[in-house]
Amino acid sequence: MTATGKAQCARKAAALVAQMTIEEAAGQMSFEAPAIPRLGVPEYNWWNEALHGVARAGTATSFPQAIAMAAAFDEGLIKTIAETIATEARAKYNIASSRGDRGRYKGLTFWSPNINIFRDPRWGRGHETYGEDPYLTTRTGVAFVKGLQGEGETIKAAACAKHYAVHSGPESLRHEFNAECSMKDLYETYLPAFEACVKEAGVEAVMGAYNRTLGEPCCASQLLLVDILRGSWGFDGHVVSDCWALLDIHEHHKITNTPEESAALALKAGCDVNCGSVYSYLMDSYEQGLITEAEIRAAATRLIAARYRLGILGEGSAFDSIPFSEIDSPGHRALSVRTAAESCVLLKNDGLLPLDKGKIKRLAIIGPNADSRAALKGNYYGVASQYVTITEGLRAYLGEDVSIHYSAGSALGDSWDIEPPAELCAEAAATAGHCDVTVLVLGLDETIEGEEAHNDKILFDGDKPDLLLPEAQRRLLSAVLETGKPVVVVLMAGSAIDLREAQAAPNAGAILCAWYPGALGGKAVAQILFGETSPSGKLPVTFYNSAQDLPDFTDYSMTGRTYRYYRGDTLYPFGYGLTYGDVCVKTARYDEKTHELEITVANEGNMTVKDVIQVYIKAQSEFAPPNPRLCAFTKAEFAAGKSVTLRLPLSDEAFEVVDETGERVFGGPRFELYIGTGQPDERTTRLTGRRSIKLEVINK
Repeated sequence: MTATGKAQCARKAAALVAQMTIEEAAGQMSFEAPAIPRLGVPEYNWWNEALHGVARAGTATSFPQAIAMAAAFDEGLIKTIAETIATEARAKYNIASSRGDRGRYKGLTFWSPNINIFRDPRWGRGHETYGEDPYLTTRTGVAFVKGLQGEGETIKAAACAKHYAVHSGPESLRHEFNAECSMKDLYETYLPAFEACVKEAGVEAVMGAYNRTLGEPCCASQLLLVDILRGSWGFDGHVVSDCWALLDIHEHHKITNTPEESAALALKAGCDVNCGSVYSYLMDSYEQGLITEAEIRAAATRLIAARYRLGILGEGSAFDSIPFSEIDSPGHRALSVRTAAESCVLLKNDGLLPLDKGKIKRLAIIGPNADSRAALKGNYYGVASQYVTITEGLRAYLGEDVSIHYSAGSALGDSWDIEPPAELCAEAAATAGHCDVTVLVLGLDETIEGEEAHNDKILFDGDKPDLLLPEAQRRLLSAVLETGKPVVVVLMAGSAIDLREAQAAPNAGAILCAWYPGALGGKAVAQILFGETSPSGKLPVTFYNSAQDLPDFTDYSMTGRTYRYYRGDTLYPFGYGLTYGDVCVKTARYDEKTHELEITVANEGNMTVKDVIQVYIKAQSEFAPPNPRLCAFTKAEFAAGKSVTLRLPLSDEAFEVVDETGERVFGGPRFELYIGTGQPDERTTRLTGRRSIKLEVINK
């Protein structure tokens, strides 16, 4: 929406709020905003979710989980997904509002995307994010916001950047935890995606986190909300609290003593909507002199302006005609399958993949996630009209041509130390031994890693105690590998997992990370395993060898974390992923006048594939991270045996670094640029056999 359009909505909102009593204005700040019949204002519930499809509101297209979408490394694809979600959201809203249904999950304000940095692989909610890198998170987040909201004079659906800020576990401490970080880490790592979503994408809403940051509750922070968000960045949308987070201010953070004081503190900092109950005390806060009428009306005006921007306060929009038939349509389901295929990351392949069904008589499909719908979903999901598990996808793909033999092999392991019954492992081993090839599907689901999920270590935790598969699955993996038969390991999880045993096993010829691939993910995995589609995803996170290689989970310093600051060896590096082709960068030239790279890329393989060209930069500055950082990427299709020339611009920000005060400064004049299909580290070179092209650049 243009600045002019926003200003018009703000004026209309101010005029409407001026007609409200102070009690009516205060009431609009609850997430369950009541109707004001005399002014023609219908009730409105601000709470809705759309992390990877319209969630919790019945049938909708189920896309791969957010971490999988990030693995696609494709801004255009992400924007298209978000546009599709917004279309289904409008169709649902049109149906619900026409029936007078304005309850929870029926509105057009979606509390997505989650653009927190996945700084530690133990965090249970990391799969809701776009990974560990600020640049990838920024580009993916901006694309999602632009796609969801549209770029016209009416917002199609309102996005919300969350959780602001410096928020990534531990889950068990989030209601009381104080996240401490340096100004450098704050501005270099934790804030860039939020800033870009505000300044570049015009995100309508920002959600405050549960925790404190640098001593202040995030939902009532002078630094985060007043000085940075509305001050430095000029944010003109609305702020919402995470659900019941304002209770934490007095109950757990102990910053205030009463709900009236918490309500006042949050309102004064610019928190406009309370998901929870504390803003029911706003009038008490007002009567006690803790807040002013002007502060109440200012917040209510921002909220009414948001509804005008959406075109849902009587004026209408072209979106009102989006029909029911758009919900979970065939085209949308096809997009979900495409996304799943483009997000899968091939971690290992000694030539076993793609499988040739003409040479396989018997295929074993083994593992607790092999026929699991839960492992398709991730969390914050809608209800799909159709599900295709890995087993179902392979059965449908192979038909009667190949004899398929299935064994669960073990429980998923919702208790991390449970031993599988011996007969289950024995059956799985016998099944694998009977077949030509085994597809072994391991991993987690949202009951093990998720938001305050329950596992056996801590009730309402949801974080992983380590990077290991549950004991039940580790025993199953060993039993299947001991057969000596060829094995394809498929990992369905939302985070880094210790796969060293499979990586080292000679008969584990391939490892495919499928994440939580959406409702139809089994179809995409089958297409990849048998070569109908080449995998093209790249890791948006580092797969470390062990959690023992990491700092303490509660340490928010970036030292020793993520590919930018970690100095040790890794199992699989950030940005890594194989294809069935053989794509390599042949030449690269940087134009100092246009800040543009001209890159010649060849596919020396015999299969047309998609791959991601990645650019990393290392400034010769004391303030630069120790390792080169991602500064540009593009996904393209490369025909077998052909070369193409790509042009890739570099932003001014690529040549900047962040000093110890948090200031962004020029990092030059000397820089090193690395251009390839992965990160310029030795582990990537060993795994791929390819080294990035290095350019020495003087940029004045």
